[in-house]
Amino acid sequence: MLRQIAFLVVFAWLALGSARAAIWPEEFFGYKRITVSQAAAENPAVWEEYGFEEGETARYRLEGKEFTATAWRFADSTGAMAVFEWQQPLEGRPSELTELALEWDDGAYFSHGNYIFRFDGYRPTEEQVVGMLLVTPMLEQSPLPTWVAFVPEENRIRGTERFVVGPVGLETFEPRVPPSVAGFHYGVEAQFAEYRSPKGKLKLGVFSYPTPHIARERLAEFRMLPDVIVKRSGPLVAVVFGPADSDEAEKLLAKVNYRYNITWDEFSIPYQPTIVEIVLTAFLFIGGLLLAALLLGGLFGGLKFWRWRRQEVPEDPMIMLHLEDR
Repeated sequence: MLRQIAFLVVFAWLALGSARAAIWPEEFFGYKRITVSQAAAENPAVWEEYGFEEGETARYRLEGKEFTATAWRFADSTGAMAVFEWQQPLEGRPSELTELALEWDDGAYFSHGNYIFRFDGYRPTEEQVVGMLLVTPMLEQSPLPTWVAFVPEENRIRGTERFVVGPVGLETFEPRVPPSVAGFHYGVEAQFAEYRSPKGKLKLGVFSYPTPHIARERLAEFRMLPDVIVKRSGPLVAVVFGPADSDEAEKLLAKVNYRYNITWDEFSIPYQPTIVEIVLTAFLFIGGLLLAALLLGGLFGGLKFWRWRRQEVPEDPMIMLHLEDR
C-alpha cells in the first residue's frame, strides 16, 4: 500500500515537470534539474534509418550531488533495440531494470519500448524506473523481433551485435553485402555479431525474411558473394564472412536453426446426451413441477385454514334462490 502511494506521489511530481520539458521533468525523485539540452545523434544517417525522433540530456542536483540523464526516443521498439546494442557501454553488467539493461557502480543504460535511457553519476532503482516510465511522453511498447532468439549466444562477443534495418546500416556495419543482395524491399532485418573460436574470430550475419520462399530466392544471391559460407533455415539466411577456418564456420552455422511455433485449435464436438439421459431429465423436470404444485397448494390451503380458525375470513353465506315467489 505504501509503495502504491509513493508511486502516485512520484507520478504527480513527474507529471508536473513533464508539462515543461520535452522528456525530462524539472524534478526527479528530489533532484532538481539545473540544465537541459538536446542530445544529438552520433551518426545521423544511421540513427535516422532507425527512426530517431528526439534526444534530451538533463543535469540534476541534490545537496551537492549531481548526475546526468540522457534519453533518446525512436519511432518504435526495434529502432531503440538496434541503437541499444550498437551503443552499449562495455563496462556495463547485466541488469534487471528492464528487459534490455546494463548497469555499473554509478550509472545505468537501458531500453524500454521506443526509448533508450542513460544515467551517469546515479543508478536508479527498479521502483524509480517504473515511476519514470509512467509519465514518459510518447512511449511506444511494440514487441521486439522474436526471430533474434535464433541467433546463437554461445561464444558471442558482447558489444559486437549490430541490428540492421536498411541499406545505410548495412553499408556501415557490413559493406561486403550489397543492399541489392540483402533485398531490403522485401522488409528484411539482419543481426550481426562476432564469435570466439579456437581458430580466431568469426563474424556471423543472420538475415530474416518474411517467408521461407523469399529466403530461398535470396540464398542464391548470397552464395555468389566472395569468401562466405551460407546456410538457410526457414525464413533465415545465415552468412559467415571470411572465415579463418571452414570447419569452425560450419559449426557456427549449425547453431542457426529456425523453429516453427504452430498453434493447432481442434474442433470439439459438443456433448450429446443419450436417450436414457433425456428421459430421466424429463421425469425429473415433471417431478419437480408436481412437487412445486403440492408445496404451493399446501401452503395456500394451510394459510386459508389458519385465517379461518382466527375468524379473519368469514364463512361463505348460503345463496338462496327464492324460487317459490316465481
